[in-house]
Amino acid sequence: MKRLEALVALAREGTVSAAATALGCGQPTVSHHLRRLEEETGAVLVQHVGRGVRLTPDGARLAARGEEILGLLRRAEAELDTLTTLAAGHVRLAAFPSACSTIVPRLLSTLADTAPGLTFDIVEVEPPEAAALLRSGQVDVAITFAYSGQHFDDDVTVEHLGWDALHLVEPSRSVGGTIVEGRASGEREATGLRPEELRRFSDDRWIAGCERCRTGLLDLCASVGIEPDIGFASDDVVAVQALVAAGFGVTLLSALALAGHRNPGVVTHSVVGAGRELHVATYGAPPRPAAVEEVVQTLLSLSWIA
Repeated sequence: MKRLEALVALAREGTVSAAATALGCGQPTVSHHLRRLEEETGAVLVQHVGRGVRLTPDGARLAARGEEILGLLRRAEAELDTLTTLAAGHVRLAAFPSACSTIVPRLLSTLADTAPGLTFDIVEVEPPEAAALLRSGQVDVAITFAYSGQHFDDDVTVEHLGWDALHLVEPSRSVGGTIVEGRASGEREATGLRPEELRRFSDDRWIAGCERCRTGLLDLCASVGIEPDIGFASDDVVAVQALVAAGFGVTLLSALALAGHRNPGVVTHSVVGAGRELHVATYGAPPRPAAVEEVVQTLLSLSWIA
């Protein structure tokens, strides 16, 4: 396993030096493991390029398989640690940013009463990274989301948690020192905006997330014939709302994002039928370790309609 760990570390870190640092050993040790692995497999796995090295195609393929194997081993070790008793369970949880400030605190508060012996490591990552962490055995449970048409790989068990509605966020207006609603009708607060009503903002500048995270905005606008003029991009919910409040554009944010932070200088309107599905994901098929199962079932028992 040490030789496989060396190859996987080289693939992940890019250099022998960085791989050695990640593994907590010296460069000669990593080089030795790589040479022995080549001898055992009969394949050239590493190619010297200038002062550095890179993986050959065979090396890259073996490293990819190696990461899966090491992930399974780590998962097996974690299962053995948690199968004994729920009181001693430890769960590694991944969640996207707005879930970390809303869903996770409520989850932990509930488990503090029902399973006080559980301990947690929590990492904040977006769904693609969470799926990768599940496969590599670095986390046990992931709270994720997906827009319509997005799917998970077959090796990940996904269960529906709820619905996270999308809201149009626009700057409020001040009349005589009093904050009033924005251009979208105040009557829409109860029923929400119809998607086609977003066309009234077609001449506005839009504030979007990063290239990978703006799927909801682009798909919704495309569905009503709008090509948004994206003037700013940020994944920071606080910064996005501050830009909107200052009059630099409009945006779409999820209900969970608004629950975590709400700028008093903005007005929000839910968009009918627009949103993303919330999921809890684990790797492989049940049965799951006792501590992991407790976390999953607690999440499923709570209401997450946002």
